[in-house]
Amino acid sequence: MKNSTSLTSLSSMDKDLSLSSLTQYGRAAQRPSVPPHPHSARLAVEHGAEDPHQRSNAVPSLVRKKRRRRRDLITANLSGTRYEVVRQMVEKVGFTVSKDDDPTSYLIWNDCFVSLDKISELKPYQRINHFPGMGEVTRKDALARNVSKMQKAVPDEFNFIPKTWILPADYSLLQNYAKEMKMKKKPRTFIVKPSNGAQGHGISLYRNAEKIPSQEHFIVQEYLDKPLLLDGYKFDLRIYVLVTSCDPLRVFLFNDGLVRLATEKYLPPHESNINHLFMHLTNYSVNKHNEFYDKNMGFDTGSKRSIRYFNEYLRRSDIDVSLLWRNIGDMIVRTLLVAEPHVLHAYRMCRPGVSSGSDSVCFEVLGFDIMIDRKLRPWLLEINRSPSFGTDQKLDFEIKSAMIEDTFRLLNIKVSDKRRNIAAQKAEAQRRLFRTNRKMDSDASELDKKKQSNDKRKEELKELLNRIRKMADKEDYENRNCGRFRRIFPSEDRVRQDRYCRILSTAFSVFLAGRSNSMQKEIQVNYNNKYREDELLDMIAECEADERDSRLYPGARPQRGPKPLQSMPESLPPPPDDDDFDDDESDVSPPGSPQLRRRSGSRSRPQSQGSRGSGASGSRPGSVLTYNSQSQAAGHQQRPASQAGFSGAGGQHRSRSLTRAATTNKLATLQRSNVDDNFLNSMVKEREEELTTKTMTSLNEMRIKFPGKSDSEAELLLDMLVENWKFHKPRIASYWLVKLDSIKRRKVIDIVRSNVRAMLQRIWRTSDTDNLRLNRIFSRVFNRLLWSHGQGLWNCFSATGNSWETIFSKSSENISEVELDCCRRIVQLCKDCLLIVYKFADEAKNPGSQSAIPESAPDNTAQSQPQNGYLAGRDLRPPVNWNPHTNYSQRYSKLYQQPPVSNS
Repeated sequence: MKNSTSLTSLSSMDKDLSLSSLTQYGRAAQRPSVPPHPHSARLAVEHGAEDPHQRSNAVPSLVRKKRRRRRDLITANLSGTRYEVVRQMVEKVGFTVSKDDDPTSYLIWNDCFVSLDKISELKPYQRINHFPGMGEVTRKDALARNVSKMQKAVPDEFNFIPKTWILPADYSLLQNYAKEMKMKKKPRTFIVKPSNGAQGHGISLYRNAEKIPSQEHFIVQEYLDKPLLLDGYKFDLRIYVLVTSCDPLRVFLFNDGLVRLATEKYLPPHESNINHLFMHLTNYSVNKHNEFYDKNMGFDTGSKRSIRYFNEYLRRSDIDVSLLWRNIGDMIVRTLLVAEPHVLHAYRMCRPGVSSGSDSVCFEVLGFDIMIDRKLRPWLLEINRSPSFGTDQKLDFEIKSAMIEDTFRLLNIKVSDKRRNIAAQKAEAQRRLFRTNRKMDSDASELDKKKQSNDKRKEELKELLNRIRKMADKEDYENRNCGRFRRIFPSEDRVRQDRYCRILSTAFSVFLAGRSNSMQKEIQVNYNNKYREDELLDMIAECEADERDSRLYPGARPQRGPKPLQSMPESLPPPPDDDDFDDDESDVSPPGSPQLRRRSGSRSRPQSQGSRGSGASGSRPGSVLTYNSQSQAAGHQQRPASQAGFSGAGGQHRSRSLTRAATTNKLATLQRSNVDDNFLNSMVKEREEELTTKTMTSLNEMRIKFPGKSDSEAELLLDMLVENWKFHKPRIASYWLVKLDSIKRRKVIDIVRSNVRAMLQRIWRTSDTDNLRLNRIFSRVFNRLLWSHGQGLWNCFSATGNSWETIFSKSSENISEVELDCCRRIVQLCKDCLLIVYKFADEAKNPGSQSAIPESAPDNTAQSQPQNGYLAGRDLRPPVNWNPHTNYSQRYSKLYQQPPVSNS
């Protein structure tokens, strides 16, 4: 065999190149020891390539690209559906219909029930259009049975289904009810349906309940004899609902649907017309056989119309359409909450080991049949698990095609799902293989137990953080791609969502009593999570800080320094929620509690070298917060604290803010009126910005009050601490980081936190400050200051005093400049509060050192200290009947009560 071949001899070859030979050569070309294939040179000559080796390497790459294109298609298995509109929408969104029953397709659509085994065999990247266990609400008898159980638990929440009896079990109850109504001269009409029937087959009406067969498996409902009529015809609504996930539950409502009319003018049921099904039934499969069925092609005429036309009809009749659809959406959610325990249990049985919050392999489009009575009250008739997608009319195609298209877009099926899920399975298998979280040995050291506990908590926090981030990404995608769908569960309304969570908890207690306790925690995490991303990041940082401390201090950290203080200055509790609270009312506090007063004047101190400008020095903008309601320090002598509060030239009087009142009335008027949502949102945003600016102004007017001293004396004392920072710095560090435990450190921060909360309640006029965005931001700052056993606040005294601002860089939430200035002011308040508490404790322990200046301090500092001896003159002594065993708050609640301030 020759090692080389000339181009002339290669060009004379007549043998054709096959795809297999090119593929084999492509593999052989990667081995340098194998000589080049002769056919590759011929191919290069035919295509005019100068280098036959380069051209031969290019062709296999094209083959690989073609194969990759075929492999990167999203396939849909539609062998189980007979509806052409599903196929058309699959192709419209860019999917490829598989030629046969491909079990590995990304999307599988079936018109009928899907077995549990088929759902169990699905890969994580696949989607199928049915949930297991959904028959608990789609079968008429199961729906009646489950709703009846929930009516006994929460009767006020499930009164949207007509009275229902399941035969033959409830036959005697049915007869007793009919006799009772007959004695009251209120005879009822009953509609009898097969338990698992569809399309109106087997439905009949009875005026006499005794004629109803007693041994048949039927559903008997009380007939709604006063329905809302449309052009004189009885009608019902076919509403489409999409469930994209059951773990957690996510429900979407399509904003259009079908209005199905009867084909005979409605008359109240009577013996003469009881058999006129074209008058009393609204099923399309029944009325299409009537000669009077109007198959009009428009959306506003005929026997089948659109919900869009129905809404316009109601508006012309001066009916609140938005209220009606809120009630309908609320009814749909409550119905699916009844199904959630059954569906979730069946889904987890089919998909064991799948973590909560993972991508659901199931979705379902449900058809709700709803009737509206003359009082505009919606009634649920039945739920269709496989609603018809026939498009024999133009109206059907327009509505159903749009609904199916938006459904496919909401599913968010991507080519990368298959590759990502396979990689996740491998990672999970490796994690299980190398998992080391074994049981703690009984003889393990305390350090090992603490480390394992800390690692376990950190993993749980990280898992919860990942779930929250994933859910936030999912909601963002849904908001951008929902089309004509709108999400009705989880609800954005906090009050309504809390109500749904209570109903769901009751449903789990009723249907899954054995797992009710374990499901309560999942309900709080999935639907009513109290933790946010920023809070979890702070908690994870605390765990990491504890882990670093355990490495730095491998043994148990001994308690250093003297014993901690017996008590700390307590914070003021927030004011009671009072709707009549206003700015022009004076604050009346009970005896022994501080009063909330603002100081309008403020003074800035000059910055001194080595003090708290960028660390512990600098001029403090404005005045600082106040409040030490009760104080006590450790030592041989205790110095009682007098009442403190906000002082100002205006006394306890406040001027009413006319701007705020006008804006509040304007916003309330806008909310009551039917205005554009964008305009209302802009007004709300403007209102929030205004209140945030007022919050910043109030924070600048606050100051810390030293117990037993005036505001000017407290300012002078802080100046002295700042100017002698080099002397006080190690002592304050020892006091804050060593002497105080975590509880007392938190009490120091709570002095500022509680008063800021009270200020937010007053400015924002709400008692529920937890839902305020500004309060959530402040909570992050407070938690950061307590981070790593108080190291977060102490870092604010150093050159890196703005290290707390990094908590906002890790979150996707945008912080405005005014909000950031409020946070800076909060940090300054906490710093001043620590200095005041430190100085108070130092004076209580060493009474003779109130005015003492260290010998190493410069001479100019002695000139700035007070010379009037006010510190000693303000010390009050307890009376003769003072009992040292009395509680501290009771001990000084009446002794050092401030005299009332006159309004003059």
